[in-house]
Amino acid sequence: MIKKISGLAALLAMLTVVIGAFGAHSLKEKLSPEVLQSFETGVRYMMYHVLAILLITNSGMLSDKSKLIISSLFIAGILFFSGSIFVISLDIVQAKQIWFITPLGGLFFILGWLISAYSFFTSTNRN
Repeated sequence: MIKKISGLAALLAMLTVVIGAFGAHSLKEKLSPEVLQSFETGVRYMMYHVLAILLITNSGMLSDKSKLIISSLFIAGILFFSGSIFVISLDIVQAKQIWFITPLGGLFFILGWLISAYSFFTSTNRN
């Protein structure tokens, strides 16, 4: 399962590059600077957490259970936080309709980092 999550993270990294390029080249003239900045925030947080998933899943210090929990929280965070920013920026959905989704994604990120810290602090592996 961990191998599949690492593969998914690599695909998400590729998708992040595609989304970032789309924003930089196709949306620059279509979105206001504020909305484009928000879109870029979604891209940036997506890539940060994809890289974190790759580091976590390939760490020898954590149990597979911890890796799965942390990765799942980061993936949920990417979907909720970055995904909601993308659909709001592209005017697919009005922000007032899904206002609670973005902070929920942020909460998933925070929980993922908190569990990461706890898992590293309590790890019995000496790597």
